[in-house]
This record gives sequence, structure tokens and C-alpha cells, in this order.
Amino acid sequence: MQPQRFEPATNQSFVGMDPRSAAYWQQRWLEGAIGWDLGEVSPPLREFFDQIAPTTLRVLIPGAGNGYEAEYLWKKGFQNVWVLDFAEAALESFKRRVPDFPHAQVICEDFFNHHGQYDLIIEHTFFCALPPSFRHDYAKHMNRLLVPGGRLVGLLFNDHLCGASGPPFGGTDQEYIELFHPYFETVCMQPALNSAAPRQGRELFFILRKPAT
Repeated sequence: MQPQRFEPATNQSFVGMDPRSAAYWQQRWLEGAIGWDLGEVSPPLREFFDQIAPTTLRVLIPGAGNGYEAEYLWKKGFQNVWVLDFAEAALESFKRRVPDFPHAQVICEDFFNHHGQYDLIIEHTFFCALPPSFRHDYAKHMNRLLVPGGRLVGLLFNDHLCGASGPPFGGTDQEYIELFHPYFETVCMQPALNSAAPRQGRELFFILRKPAT
């Protein structure tokens, strides 16, 4: 398997489109230009999921794409999982693969327009798809969506990847800690030890907690 880069797979008809728009991501999905897709649940997240309880937790997975993490949780008995993406093609792919997942919990919407209250939000290749100018809004909105004491958990790239030229946008652990500090307590921010082969040495596993008061 080749390293995960947001590489075009076909004719790149999305080039020149705004990567902040639903149309950009819809076109990438239609063309199969989804080089970030592992084809399975990410190993560090799978290990985390195997340790959490109860199954009644309200879980949101924004920018879910093919939703492997949602599928894994659903099959483990987590009934209150919501899948969010604003590329309709991604969500249709998920619904075909997991036909028993409640369609009412599959939401085609801009993350920044989404409202709800969750115990746990999972981050996986969503943050890195957003231009860096969106990062403070991302952190602030994640805080709004979590209940007091709720957690934001996931993976971030610990290098700069494509830099300012386009997604994915990476960073460093110190940059991330400073970004999230006004909104969350940092439980952990450390190199992932069991990343998928293409991402080994390039991922940080993190747990952030919204203050209880």
C-alpha cells in the first residue's frame, strides 16, 4: 500500500475548485480520488474502541467518508453513532456497505452548521482536510458539540504534508496543543505506535476532554 496522500486518481476535474466546498469533495469521491482512505478502520482507533464503554455513548464522526470507524462501532453494539459528511457520494457508499445502519443517523451537512450534543467525537482525516484558517473554528465548534466532560479523540498527522498548497494540511504536536488549549484539557498527544503501514511514524494519537464546568 502506498503512503496516504490526497492524490487525484483520475482526470482531476476538481482542480481549481474550493477545497472548503461540498462540490470539491463530492467530485473527489465521484472520481475515486480518495488516497487518504485506508479501506478499513484505523488500527489506533480500533484499539481505542475496544476499550471504551458504555455502548450508549453518543458518538459523532465528522468528515466520515466511507465510515469504517462508524461501521466498527455499530457492529460492537454502539447504537448512538452519527456519521457526518457533506459529500453525498461518500455517505451513499457507506449506506450501501452498512445497510442496517439507521439512515437517520447518516447526515449530509457542513460540519460547521451541525448542531447536537455528543459524549465522544472521533477525528480521522477530517482536520487535515480543512485549510489551516479553519482550525480555530474547528476547535471551538468541537467544544460546542461535546457535553461537559466529553472527549474529542483521534489521529492527526505530525508532519506538514502538502503545506499551504492544498489538503492534507499537517502540523506538529506543539501546534495542536496550543490550538486546542483554550477549549480542551489535553489528556494525551503522542506518537501512534500501531498506525497502518503507510502512516507509521506520521500520526499522533490524541485525547482531548472538554472541561466538566
